[in-house]
Amino acid sequence: MDLLNLAQQRYTTKAYDPNKKIPQDQIDLLLEVLRLAPSSINIQPWHFLVIQSPEAKQRVTKAMTGKYAYNAPKVLDSSHTIVLCTRNDATEAYLEQLVERDDELGRFKDAATKQAQRETRAGYIDYYRNEKGNIKHWMETQTFIALGELLLAAPILGIDATPIGGFDDAVLNQEFDLINQGYHSSVVLTLGYRSEQDFNAKLPKSRLSKEQLFTIL
Repeated sequence: MDLLNLAQQRYTTKAYDPNKKIPQDQIDLLLEVLRLAPSSINIQPWHFLVIQSPEAKQRVTKAMTGKYAYNAPKVLDSSHTIVLCTRNDATEAYLEQLVERDDELGRFKDAATKQAQRETRAGYIDYYRNEKGNIKHWMETQTFIALGELLLAAPILGIDATPIGGFDDAVLNQEFDLINQGYHSSVVLTLGYRSEQDFNAKLPKSRLSKEQLFTIL
């Protein structure tokens, strides 16, 4: 795999071919990539809605009307759409769930190591909640790490993708009852295969120069 060529060739897809569907084994692979995504202190503050039926796509597009209407066709014509959601809070019960999962998978050599992990996570959460005052924002940045993993994995499989921030999150949260489940919608990702009418596929990639972006010390 030529990583540089991959980075040069991938782009944000603007129109999908609704007749082309991603094979199930590749969807399963992408979902495993999401499951394995890294996060600070392994907080894993996310949940993913995997949207594949026409009915579910219509529900997503309820949040893409008015000024966001231009994004609705991407969802409707995609093979799959993923709504990446973030936890509203990192509760003590959730932190304990993470520790118990660590223990189940054999990450602790003894009870003291387990307790140290418990205290370390709690300390970070206290810092972001009380000193930084932005626990919700911090957890959402972790969800965007998962998005980045998927944006890299998809083109390796020849799959096109579009990250979408243009939607009414309040509508989407209500449609899928996310708040009551302890989550909120952060970003939407459409997946599929580009249409021949996708204008963006023919445009040159535009990025700032390396002289503007890098300071080598």
